Amino acid sequence: MIQNEMSRRRLLGLGVGLGAAATLTLAGCGGGSSSDRSAAAGNGGKDYSGPKVDLKLWNGFTGGDGDIFKKLVDQFNTEHSNIAIAVSTYRWEDYYAKLPGAVSSGAGPDIAVMHMDQLATFAARGVITELDDVAKALELNEGDFAPTVWKGGLYHDKRYGIPLDMHPLGFYYNKAVMQKAGLDPNKPPATRAEYEAALTELKKSGVQGFWVSPFQFTGGMTFYSLLHQWGGTLFDQGVAKATFNSDPAVEACTWLVDMIKQGHSPSNVGQDADYLALKSGKNAFNWNGIWQINDLAKSTGMQWGVAPLPQIGSQQAAWANSHNFTIVKQRSADPNKISGAKVFINWLSQHSLDWAKGGQVPARKAVRESAEFKALPQISSLAPELEYAAFPPAAPGLGEVISTFYTAFNEAALGKKSPKQALDDGVAKANKQLEDNRKKYGS
Repeated sequence: MIQNEMSRRRLLGLGVGLGAAATLTLAGCGGGSSSDRSAAAGNGGKDYSGPKVDLKLWNGFTGGDGDIFKKLVDQFNTEHSNIAIAVSTYRWEDYYAKLPGAVSSGAGPDIAVMHMDQLATFAARGVITELDDVAKALELNEGDFAPTVWKGGLYHDKRYGIPLDMHPLGFYYNKAVMQKAGLDPNKPPATRAEYEAALTELKKSGVQGFWVSPFQFTGGMTFYSLLHQWGGTLFDQGVAKATFNSDPAVEACTWLVDMIKQGHSPSNVGQDADYLALKSGKNAFNWNGIWQINDLAKSTGMQWGVAPLPQIGSQQAAWANSHNFTIVKQRSADPNKISGAKVFINWLSQHSLDWAKGGQVPARKAVRESAEFKALPQISSLAPELEYAAFPPAAPGLGEVISTFYTAFNEAALGKKSPKQALDDGVAKANKQLEDNRKKYGS
């Protein structure tokens, strides 16, 4: 399970290494008649009455969520005799690298599932089409979603993604380990004072309660969350300069590195060792993605819980990303295919409760507030984080820049540099990358 999770999640948060892949020649994408999005036999996504269309859909759901996704597609196909969706699944890193060239050659999909932090890059390269008309026809607006998710689908004030879900970082705790240390296993710490007090008690019982991973999964994402909890940001408002060496950022990084220095975590924690330690009872707390809920549910005999991240800084914040549906540009647009694609996107958005069972928080407010979703106790417990989720900004080419952010944290967590020096060096490199992005994609 761990190996599968590592492969499928590698690009959940940042799209490492995609800057070059997404800059492949896309002359075939920008031209053609793809701007003609009139629906010959539909009404913008509510229904489709035209001739049968065969649509290709690409995604990166290689884990257990992939089985749920395919079942939903099968259900859609059964209910729509004139629309047939064929699903192709790749590892996220392979998928994002493959998509630009496939679209350029005319062999791309009609519909593509895409992480929020990838939308701007693929929109800037002319790979995906604007979807303002879809949102208007379906009468979707910010009130139907959390504002953070809804706004994340915009690039240059144009909509390119219809949000399906949100997957945040959650706070997992081992109840048995807590109980042995004299802590209330049904009352996980929610504040800095409670968290530090709990770690002190765990240390007295011989347990290093909070293992700090130097890797993106999960230490880097933990730092990402804490930086925003301290009131910091990764970039300035225009995403022209990196700001993750600000005073709040240094304070957040220092607090996390001090967890190691104070003996609450081993040094040089291996990839996924923090999560495996939680499962084996060697630590008590782990900040990890919502996607681990289904894995822990299979861990018979383990007493565990999950809750929103504790508020360590001055405000609540949590790393998060979101899956969005996009419509891919074609050399020659087929209005019937476009209309059928809109119907599918709307249908699956409305059926996002079933999708939530794969370990996602539905983006649609009505589904999120339903009794059926609330009956999924672990997954629904992380829904409040949607209101203060810290999503990456909508700017093209940020994958490599955010990778630099995680590398800076890695150097601090491993003790190679002080938090201040590591973040200063990271910002210097990130600013050069941002400058290169402006030349590559425009302002």
